[in-house]
Amino acid sequence: MESTNKSNSINLGLYLGGILSLIVVLIYAVNLDLFIEWWLGILLFVLVVAYGVVAANKAKKNGRGFISFKGAFIQYFITIAVGTFIGTIVSVAIFAVIDPDAATYLNEQILILSKTTMERFGAPQEVITTALEEASKKDNFSIGMQLQSYVFRLAFYAIVGLIVALIVKKTNTSEA
Repeated sequence: MESTNKSNSINLGLYLGGILSLIVVLIYAVNLDLFIEWWLGILLFVLVVAYGVVAANKAKKNGRGFISFKGAFIQYFITIAVGTFIGTIVSVAIFAVIDPDAATYLNEQILILSKTTMERFGAPQEVITTALEEASKKDNFSIGMQLQSYVFRLAFYAIVGLIVALIVKKTNTSEA
């Protein structure tokens, strides 16, 4: 049963990775500016967590309605790790290999958005200038930055996964 759960989670992760890849490719093809929209991040977050929840619930169903906290978390995490890794690889391929100019454009758009946001919140000009100088030194779409971002996203999704596992877990008290 454990190998079935891992297999299900890997399969769900592959589906998630396919969907995330399709979204990245479509946005790249249609309108690069969508990559810096705040609502896209929320949409992707909900999608990723939903797949993790489905994986944990499938494992619970395979366990006849019972699953440990650890089991629920592992199935959630496998799905998330596989899916977001595939999405990251596609993003790296597009922005670091196929079209680095798109990455340059997006980095510029991020700087403009950052400046606008800081001005809206009333940040002093010297703070804005310093922050933009620092930000302009970073390539948010380099291979290293994208892999670092993947690791940070995994850590964040793991925290969410702990909450999901607490909600999904159900132990069989009749066996104790």
